[in-house]
This record gives sequence, structure tokens and C-alpha cells, in this order.
Amino acid sequence: MNVLANIRVAMRALAVNKLRSVLTMLGIIIGVAAVVALMSIGNGATASITEQIEGIGSNMVTVFPGNFERGGQRIQAKLTYSDYEALAQGVDKVSVISPVFQRFSQLTYGGNSMDVEVRATVDNYQQVRAMELSNGRFISRVDESNRARVVILGSQTATDLFAGLSPIGRKIRIDDVFFQVIGVLKSKGGGGFGNEDDLAIIPLETGYTRLFGSRAISQGERVLSLVSMSAATPEDVEWVMVQIERIMRQRHGLKLTDELDFTVFSQNAFLEAFDEITATLTIFLGAIAGISLLVGGIGIMNIMLVSVTERTREIGLRKAVGARRSTIMFQFLIETIVLSLIGGVTGIALGSGIAYGVSAADLVQADVRANTIMMAFFFAAFVGIFFGIYPASRAARLSPIEALRYE
Repeated sequence: MNVLANIRVAMRALAVNKLRSVLTMLGIIIGVAAVVALMSIGNGATASITEQIEGIGSNMVTVFPGNFERGGQRIQAKLTYSDYEALAQGVDKVSVISPVFQRFSQLTYGGNSMDVEVRATVDNYQQVRAMELSNGRFISRVDESNRARVVILGSQTATDLFAGLSPIGRKIRIDDVFFQVIGVLKSKGGGGFGNEDDLAIIPLETGYTRLFGSRAISQGERVLSLVSMSAATPEDVEWVMVQIERIMRQRHGLKLTDELDFTVFSQNAFLEAFDEITATLTIFLGAIAGISLLVGGIGIMNIMLVSVTERTREIGLRKAVGARRSTIMFQFLIETIVLSLIGGVTGIALGSGIAYGVSAADLVQADVRANTIMMAFFFAAFVGIFFGIYPASRAARLSPIEALRYE
């Protein structure tokens, strides 16, 4: 009996009890749909976040204040404006460098109020973070020297605060100080060191003298939340980080054996760590979906064993007229593969539909890839073969005489 004839026999056998066949395929359908949907959503989320991180610039290096142990206690270290000046003078192969002091403050316009991260920085911060404006302008050196009360808003902050009105030229209150909006940033999303859409940016000198006050002073020195810089090329990132550590060790009086009281972090390091996390998460999600396929495969094997029992006399008759073991085994194996493949195709359609539905709802831009569909399809076929071998071999091993006597 050729393959096509076996497939026709298998389809007729499955059609005899349609409800049982559908219920048998249900585990495969759910498993494959879960694989396709989860992998597609995961791929889309990973691509989106990676694009946001890379959009900030892979050359970016950031210095944060760290903490250290003294007398059995963890103490928060300080990063000062003089540290920034030393780095600006001492680190070469850097295109731009910016100091940042940031705190959450309340922004108010009319009856709308919201707590937003306010970053006080200098004019070249726009270059360091590769920021683009949708409207208006960025802070300038003149704003800095004049301690101007001007502010640039993130796209989400502008939308939430002004509810559709044009923010440019309008005055808002940050805490109890009035600032004039001079610019709105283009939407960028999260990017490793915070949400780039939900913030406000003011001149650093204005922040020190007009807004933050004592919150930005420690032991008579102006403190910073971080220092961001861009290496001249991606290849210079490691060298820039080495120089930063050397200069900061000297300034803070740290020996080679001392614990660092600062952290140097590159956007590349964050991207590599993110890739590792997403790879682990993808494997985890795939394993969860694989369990559904495993359960579906066990269901197929169980139903096929029942089918072998129900068709024992048929098997005996076929063997009595000369059917070989391999023919019987192949027929039942074809039935399990057909069940798995129909369930797999249905599951692929369902999973793709779920992924596209998530994209249409603008929750996550899912990415349905051909390799994900092929993997799910071949996994379904493998499940059919693996879990069909035992029932098929059991049918093939039946004795014709015993099978014909079966009632």
C-alpha cells in the first residue's frame, strides 16, 4: 500500500469519530499556538527594546555613584561636579560628555499634575543621548549661563500634562518654581537608564540654583546623579572605561584592592545583558509551550492505543490476507502524523492570529517569523512520530490468530 493510500485510510479512520479526533488534536493545537504566539511576542518585544537601546547610542558610557562597605555597613558614595570636570579634562577619545543631576518632582499645568523625573544637565546632553526634538529647541549655553527657567518635556509628559495643547511657550510649575516650555522630545521609549518619553530636562545651573537647592549639595560640594559620555567610536568604549576607572580611583583615593565606590557602565554591556536575559526568557517560554505539546502527544498516544484495541479484528484480517508488519505499523503511524500535522497547522494559524491580535491592539509589536512557524510545524510532526511509534508497533506485533479471536 503506497503512502497516499495509507493517508486515505488514515483520514477515513479519523473521520469515523470526528469529535474524538478533534479532542485528540486539541493538545497539539494549544501547544503549537502557544509556541508561535509566545515566540512571536517575545521576538517583537526583544526587537523593539533592542532598537530603543541602540537608538540611544552604542558608544555611550555612564558613570554612576556606587556604594561601599565601611564598619559592616553599606554606604552610598557621592559623585561630584568636580569628578565630572576631572573626567572631562582627563579622558580622551570622547566626543561629548555631560553631567546630570536628576530627581523626581511634581509638574503642574492648570489642573493637571504629575510626578516626573527632572534631569538637570547641559546643552550637549542631546548629543550624548541622541535625542531628537519634535518641536521647539534644546537648552543652550546661554540658558545655562543665565540660569534660565526653561524646560524640555518628553513626549509622554507633554501629552499627559497638556492634553492635546501645544506646550511650546507655556509656563508650568516644577515643584513651586515656574518654567517655560521651549521644546518637546520625539517619542523614544525605554532605553536602559530610564523612560525617555516621561521626563523633563532643565539647565544644570538652573537646577542647582533655582530648583533643587540643598538636595543637590553634599558637604559643600555639588553632587551629580551620573555622568554620561559618548566614545568617539564603538572600538574606543573599552579604552574610555579604563581611563574613567583610573581617574576615579585617583580622585577617590582607592587602591587596586579597594572596593569601587562608583560604577562604570556602557550601553553595549546593557545590550549584552539584555540579550542574555531575553535568550533565557525565550527558552523558558518555549519550554512552557513544549509541555503543552508533550501533553498533546501523550493524548495522541492514548487515543491511538484505544484505536488499536478497537480495530484488533481489522488488524487480524489484514494480516491473515498477507499484510506485513511494516504495512500495519506504517498505517497507524500515518494516522498519528496526520493528527499531529492537522493540529500543528491549526495551532500555527491560531498562534499567528493571537500574535497579530496583540500587535493590532498596540500592546506589543509581535514578530511572526518563518523560522518560528517551521520550528512549530516540525515539532508537531516529531510529536506525532515519537508518540505514534508505540501504538503502531503494538498493532504490528499482534498475532493474526489472537486478533481474529478478539471480541
